[in-house]
Amino acid sequence: MYGGIVSFPTSQNHGTRGYHYWKIQGHMMESQYKTIGVGISSRPLANYHPNVWGDRFLPYIPESRDEVHKKQLVEELKEEVKRELHDTSDDYTRQLKLVDTIQRLGIEYHFEQEIDQTLLNLSQKLDNYCKNNHDLCTVALGFRLLRQHGHKISCKIFDKFKDEKGVFKTEDVAGMLEFFEATHLRIHGEDILDHAYDFTRNYLQSILPSLGHDDHVAQQVNNALYGYSNRRGLPRVEARHYISIYGKCASHHPVLLKLAKLDFNLLQSMHKRELSELYRWWKGLEVTTKLPYARDRLVETYFWIVGVYFEPKYGVARKFLTKLQSIGSLFDDTYDAYGIHQELQLFTDAIERWDISCLDQLPDYMQIIYKALMEIFEEVKEEMIRQGTSYRINYGIEAMKVMARDYFYEAKNWREAKYKPKMEEYMQVATSSTAYTSLMIISFLGMPNFVKKQHFDWVLSKPHIVRATLIICRLTDDIVGHEFERQREHIPSSIECYMDEHKVSKEETISVFKNQIEDAWKYINEAFLSPTKVPVPILYRILNFARVIEVIYSKGDWYTNVGPEMQSFINQLFIDPIP
Repeated sequence: MYGGIVSFPTSQNHGTRGYHYWKIQGHMMESQYKTIGVGISSRPLANYHPNVWGDRFLPYIPESRDEVHKKQLVEELKEEVKRELHDTSDDYTRQLKLVDTIQRLGIEYHFEQEIDQTLLNLSQKLDNYCKNNHDLCTVALGFRLLRQHGHKISCKIFDKFKDEKGVFKTEDVAGMLEFFEATHLRIHGEDILDHAYDFTRNYLQSILPSLGHDDHVAQQVNNALYGYSNRRGLPRVEARHYISIYGKCASHHPVLLKLAKLDFNLLQSMHKRELSELYRWWKGLEVTTKLPYARDRLVETYFWIVGVYFEPKYGVARKFLTKLQSIGSLFDDTYDAYGIHQELQLFTDAIERWDISCLDQLPDYMQIIYKALMEIFEEVKEEMIRQGTSYRINYGIEAMKVMARDYFYEAKNWREAKYKPKMEEYMQVATSSTAYTSLMIISFLGMPNFVKKQHFDWVLSKPHIVRATLIICRLTDDIVGHEFERQREHIPSSIECYMDEHKVSKEETISVFKNQIEDAWKYINEAFLSPTKVPVPILYRILNFARVIEVIYSKGDWYTNVGPEMQSFINQLFIDPIP
């Protein structure tokens, strides 16, 4: 899951530091290799660039002392918005736009019940509205919002926007943009939306150069085309982007904008505090000196986890998932970019036994990882006992065992044996070795009690939405990472396996994979249609895992190579408050 392109940070503040860091670290690594009797050339090293943040996130300094006042103001503004949602119940268009704005500004989590009720009422009015109105923007917006919330809205409502030849008629830019966003909610069998996706995308690409750069619609078009769609973008990133352009719109809602800014900054302060605590824990592991082969990516991991759940009520879950995903990253680098077969066998056996007595049987560097893992699960155990959810502990332990088994299987049977599997075999193993099923299980550990035992078992059964997310993760990662992996001793990627088996070019292979990724998104959309098999908050965790991959991996491996784009996102979410 974590593999990919490697280079030094592009930030001027860190580029020189990166060179000297690796010059020093090279000597340290040589020394460490010699102490355990293995030469540097015997290991599949990747030479990942260092942490670009230094100790920037180590201290936590509150932004202001009036946080209590701000929270009180947020509560007052929330009540005002709730009244407006109620008072506009007879105005279909106004309510749709109000709900959409609330969602885009990132404050939907404050109004979950009110929005559910509002959209239920709107779903009952949609057919009547569509019969009497030909406003593509509003029809598409209604379709998207209702689909997002599980309502089974027919795609046939878009038939009337075709001409007599069955071709979509060109509408205004706002309408075409909203139609494009709506197509991201399509499911299998909806050919009209498949065609609409291509049609609206081509239209928006052609019209964008003629739009003013400062126009808020132009900025939304650019983000939808070359950034991330509403459906697939990360909620916090998209909220920050939308807040920045919403205030420029002449018809913006002052109360919503004020609430969104206050709430974003309060959440940012909470996230900074959590990140500082986690960073101190990570620094205590001394990864840079004791595990210099591994990626030092605590900040990027926390960004990943905030993508999975950002809300205050998931604080405990965020802590556990951040720590265990960080350990999972060390697993990945150990199996993929450092450990030799004999060491990996010892480590895998120790994980299977799950006993601190195994510690002395491991090489020194593996002891650090193993000890940290045992300590985290002591934290998990204490919290699960306190919550009355002790059954979850064994699921979490098994998730880590599965992760180790999958990594070891690839290292032993593919890398060591220099074996290139057929595509079907590759996907069966490599989707599992994304570690995403394990991380989904781990993400449930600290969640509230609406998550039950049957929901852990449901994930382990790998229903369509889980398998779809694994496919998105595997193929997206391989598309951006396979060139680097070919430069060292590494297992084959899906790109190589498919090209070899089907005798096609890399470009043709990537085209096939992108179609498979689109197909996988349809399965995710289908899982949200009512009645759902599990509670919707559980589905959102899985959706958000897919969204994280879309953001961090679709344009490059920004976890491994923390370039300016990733640094910008982290600055926006965890450093710079909204004025």
